[in-house]
Amino acid sequence: MVKTGVIGATGYAGQQLVSLLVNHPQAEVTFVSSNSYADQKFSDVYPQFYQILDQELLSTEEAKAAIGDVDVVFTALPNGLAFDIAQTALGKGVKIIDFSADFRLDDAVVYEKWYKTEHTAKELIPEQVYGLPELWRDKIRDARLIANPGCYTTASILAVSALLREDGLIDPDRIIIDAKSGITGSGRKKDISLLYAEAGESVKAYGIANHRHTPEIEQELSKVAGREICLQFTPHLMPMKRGILATIYVDLLRGAKEEDLYQVYEKYYGNEHFVRIREGMCETRFVVGTNYCDISVRVDPRTRRAIITSCIDNVIKGAAGQALQNMNIICGLEETAGLDRLPVVAP
Repeated sequence: MVKTGVIGATGYAGQQLVSLLVNHPQAEVTFVSSNSYADQKFSDVYPQFYQILDQELLSTEEAKAAIGDVDVVFTALPNGLAFDIAQTALGKGVKIIDFSADFRLDDAVVYEKWYKTEHTAKELIPEQVYGLPELWRDKIRDARLIANPGCYTTASILAVSALLREDGLIDPDRIIIDAKSGITGSGRKKDISLLYAEAGESVKAYGIANHRHTPEIEQELSKVAGREICLQFTPHLMPMKRGILATIYVDLLRGAKEEDLYQVYEKYYGNEHFVRIREGMCETRFVVGTNYCDISVRVDPRTRRAIITSCIDNVIKGAAGQALQNMNIICGLEETAGLDRLPVVAP
């Protein structure tokens, strides 16, 4: 059994991870941690865990002292709070999977520019591995420090990277990503704008031209393309709990037809369990509650553009499920363990 600890266990991503770990056939939850609810039972915060996980929540400092008792520690904390925990974990020979942006960017200067936070663990940057299994599985397998990707970035990178791998197929300088997320994407926090009475019956764009996931998407797509990528990314808040739909526009450089693009996606994702290439339209309700990413594509011959749609559950494939997928890889387990679940689609 893989012994795990979850720091930040009472946020949306943290509690989803705990749920997945509790049901994992080869993992056990050694400790859970939350500064906001320290000394309370996890099942008092989330009553659905009553008689399933009644452990008392540790403070962050208590959790840091307990890190040596686990094989893998997960940090589901706000940006800027994982640096010293990662240093502690690696110093004790414990692998860490971090949900924040603290170890996603390869350049500390870029991190500090976009996140307005000092990077205090620069010596760990050479060790960090971006945890998107469908792209970097071989690097993840031997890593000690996994940067779990963001939710918008997962949906966007998976949708675009396959087309960028084919030389001369799309124009890498003309990529537009229009993405929409459920309210849980902003985390479990006190923010009036996220109350359903405020966010319901409305749709809004935010972070226009300066959203912090932009450099993350550009960095990973640049690695795939072998050249610098600069793109347009605009996120929107939708009045739903979960789900991300990214609609992506790319200019075609040669007369590719729809079936040609589907062949490209099948080439790169045909053997990927958690990426489903759909001929029908993607909908968030078909992936919510799962670790799947659904991708579909249409070609507009009039504008010579391809329009790609990509759907994920932002809390699972965009956070907790992907983290568990990464844990399975670094611990030598079946990659799908604890994750093979179908969505619950209400009529």
